[in-house]
Amino acid sequence: MRAWSPGVPGITEVFHARFTDHAYPAHAHDTWTLLVVDEGVIRYDLDHHEHGALERSVTLLPPHVAHTGRAATADGFRKRVLYVDTDVLDASLTGAALATPALDDDLLRSRVAQLHGVVDGPGAELEAESRLALIGDRIRLHLRGAPPDPVPHRLAADLRELLDAHLVPGLALREAAAVLHSHPAHLVRTFTREFGLPPHRYLTGRRVEAARRRLLDGEPIADVAVAVGFHDQAHLHRHFTRLVGTTPRRFALGTTGCPPSAARRGPAPGSR
Repeated sequence: MRAWSPGVPGITEVFHARFTDHAYPAHAHDTWTLLVVDEGVIRYDLDHHEHGALERSVTLLPPHVAHTGRAATADGFRKRVLYVDTDVLDASLTGAALATPALDDDLLRSRVAQLHGVVDGPGAELEAESRLALIGDRIRLHLRGAPPDPVPHRLAADLRELLDAHLVPGLALREAAAVLHSHPAHLVRTFTREFGLPPHRYLTGRRVEAARRRLLDGEPIADVAVAVGFHDQAHLHRHFTRLVGTTPRRFALGTTGCPPSAARRGPAPGSR
């Protein structure tokens, strides 16, 4: 497993990993997930439908939509992921991406692989930004004719905004219900129906997302836990490991046994 912030506008995180028995529970990101599989097959649920991520295709998962992930075979899978801002791909493409999350396009697959090659170390930020722009154009070509993004239920969207605004202190369901003039049970049902996971799991996932970024910036794990809203380091460890498939410490190192500073520098010249 290796993770790092590449310093490229539009890309919040790069994540390379190989898993055999880790199964991602339902979770959501606030960015686009641009994924390629290098070995194996990934089965995942997205918007109440099961899909497969194959080596030949590029998988695009929209922000704020719950999905799962697991190996389709006993040999596991190896993947490379770019977490891409909505500045690059507009959230209005969400409906189209839900209809077609697998993009079978050899040129797009090649461009994504090339981008991973130039975000692997410092000094190529402009090239990476240029390649990302071409990838964005190619993806928009695929999604242009797909169905428009459905308007989310306003109540669910309002609750999501409340949860985002109370990421660290949290928000009691009764308080949210009072603000939104709704019954708590109705809030949970509506939110779960719209976004594929209940409000508390959404909030936990957002905190894990925030923790990932702080860990990659080199902040101490105990400080990160409190800063993003977890009770303590153990609380962060439990949820982080369940969602990400590795511990906060190993994630912060970027690659097992390699100190964070070395991971951020990338591989030594001639090592690839």
